[in-house]
Amino acid sequence: MEHRGVTVWLTGLSGAGKTTITKALEEKLNAQGCKLEVLDGDIVRQNLTKGLGFSKEDRDTNILRIGFVAHLLTRNGVIVLVSAISPYREIREEVKQRIGDFVEVYVNAPLNVCEDRDVKGLYKRARDGEIKNFTGIDDPYEPPLNPEVECRTDKEELSESVDKVLKKLEELNYISST
Repeated sequence: MEHRGVTVWLTGLSGAGKTTITKALEEKLNAQGCKLEVLDGDIVRQNLTKGLGFSKEDRDTNILRIGFVAHLLTRNGVIVLVSAISPYREIREEVKQRIGDFVEVYVNAPLNVCEDRDVKGLYKRARDGEIKNFTGIDDPYEPPLNPEVECRTDKEELSESVDKVLKKLEELNYISST
């Protein structure tokens, strides 16, 4: 399949569905023969940004590093799927400006839904005071003001969310019609 390099940045609270949507997008785009890479926030933290904490400065550094790698891949014709909470609007905007070919996807689910989905028990640990600076509990999440795509994972099926993203990539001429 013919395609252009682009970074598809999925942002949202922990448990909103970013990784789930990313995996489904990866499957669909791979099936179409696209050259792509996935940068998952949890995996990147274990490898590329190990040692960073969860202060605002460390979170910003983490996002800038992910953005740097995404930019390199994008400019080399790769579709990059980034799945990262990336809670701060200003730093997401900075990364967007640097990359240029960028589609912001707001994976939106209410906090209570995310807490219900929390298989790792992170929200409970944050509410119990065991985890500090947890996004959505004692650290803010700043939703995008004008995302190219919004996936309401509490109200739509996974296939609907995936189709929205693919349709936007087609509209913006990053991929051919499927």
